[in-house]
Amino acid sequence: MARIDELFHYLRDHKGSDLHLAAGLAPRIRVHGELVQVEGWPRLGHEDLLSLLREIASDEDWEEYTASGDLDFAYSLEGLARFRANFLRQENGAGAVFRIIPERIVPIEELNLPPAIESLAHLQHGLVLVTGPTGSGKSTTLAAIIDRINTTYEKHIVTIEDPVEFVHHNKRSVFSQREVGEDTESFGSALRAAIRQDADVILVGEMRDLETIALAITAAEMGALVFGTLHTNGAANTIDRLIDAFPADEQAQVRTTLAESIAAIVSQLLLRTADGQGRVAVNEILVKTPGLPNLIREGNTPMLTSVIQGGKALGMQLMDDALMTLVEAQRITPRDAYMKATNKARFEGMLGEE
Repeated sequence: MARIDELFHYLRDHKGSDLHLAAGLAPRIRVHGELVQVEGWPRLGHEDLLSLLREIASDEDWEEYTASGDLDFAYSLEGLARFRANFLRQENGAGAVFRIIPERIVPIEELNLPPAIESLAHLQHGLVLVTGPTGSGKSTTLAAIIDRINTTYEKHIVTIEDPVEFVHHNKRSVFSQREVGEDTESFGSALRAAIRQDADVILVGEMRDLETIALAITAAEMGALVFGTLHTNGAANTIDRLIDAFPADEQAQVRTTLAESIAAIVSQLLLRTADGQGRVAVNEILVKTPGLPNLIREGNTPMLTSVIQGGKALGMQLMDDALMTLVEAQRITPRDAYMKATNKARFEGMLGEE
């Protein structure tokens, strides 16, 4: 057993989400959003940390890390979990961050996500974007949606990730899970291939560049159901971000294409529960309505707020409304809601009640 595996067991046993290692510091784990020092472990020197990390990296990966100072890969501990690993170099020497990926995919019901998110699993085509900052649970939400498709439909599902996070087992659907750098050269080349591979559903781990965004929109336009993630907040910001990725002379055409292909945008935040013993997902939800394509074509994204407000019967909700619902149910604190709210004045009066 690699020595670092002891830290992975500690992370799991203490219900942590991430393990942080840095030369000159004792190991720390993130528990319910807070960084906590690992008990019984001393400060790690640069050489100590390098020897810990070397044990779990292949020769090829170690060569890449030594040359570039950065490395991303997945590490598995059977019966425990998979970990998304990031090695880095920093001011004081080596560093690494590991995100735990549970072996079990949590069903949508257990995540307590709104019914409108479950309904995304039943779409036949279009582009569905799940957005939010790093660590907001986007991968967990997407895994639950993909798992619902897997248990309900006979589909060919292609996932393109860097690295592969949740491992799906074939139930009613057939999976092709592809890791960038291992199974395919890039997100773009894998997306191009997926269009030719008779994929019904395509999951793009991260829409991080123009080529990937353009190909994802094209795949949705051609009839696939495409899921992707972006580090944006809110539906309007997400649409603007996609369009701004293109050169100015292409943006009008992209607006037209995106207007037809966009099926839903879910923005997600992960907040500490009021008792400090867990975290809860908060979602803003926009789903396609007959009037939505016109707004996107015309560049009238500020009107999306009104569309969401008027679409409550379809399960749509604004982030501030979702935050208020959780505050009123005493599941999160008014202060945490205030910190994340767009309209902070709406929550100011509640701060004195804590």
